[in-house]
Amino acid sequence: MKSPWPAGPSEVMISADKKANPSFIAADLLAQAEHGPDSQVILLCDDAEIARQVNQELQRQLPGLSRQTIAQAALSQSRIIICPNLEEQLRIINSYAPEHLILNRLDAETWVDKINAAGTVFIGPWAAETLGDYITGSNHVLPTNGFAKAYNGLNTLDFLTRSTIQRINEEGIKTLGPAAVSLAKIEGLEGHAKAVECRLKEVEN
Repeated sequence: MKSPWPAGPSEVMISADKKANPSFIAADLLAQAEHGPDSQVILLCDDAEIARQVNQELQRQLPGLSRQTIAQAALSQSRIIICPNLEEQLRIINSYAPEHLILNRLDAETWVDKINAAGTVFIGPWAAETLGDYITGSNHVLPTNGFAKAYNGLNTLDFLTRSTIQRINEEGIKTLGPAAVSLAKIEGLEGHAKAVECRLKEVEN
């Protein structure tokens, strides 16, 4: 079955506070960067010091990857964004709508209900995105390129057909019918209106 949205470059966005482990953050960024040269990895952090530490860790860890060249290409077009304003961080996250979002923050749980556009969310310092790829059982077919604003990850419901069932009794037609007639006439669909009007006449007799 074809996905309802195009599968674009792999993405991870990390929101980290100053208490976050820079080694963990760098490793998560590189784990996504090694997917391909067009992978997008972005760090949102609260202050410049954690940004500096993560950048140092990236330089330290990168040479140890067998896919170093690929990861380096991805990093060359990726970003570390220093944003002390947490409301602005949330705005950026929901606007970007990342495929993978890691909340490496002490207050991560308080952010969850404020995230309305992300393919999947990893909460806390121990939630490596790799675990979602291989172990936790979460969906691995996720919207990229901002499509998390409109689509969920692929799930079993995408392989099923569903029908709505509508039962209307006499009381229902008396209650709902007049509104349906009015709307049909506003649209100029006389046949629609008459299909209800004939029933209204019947229940009135």
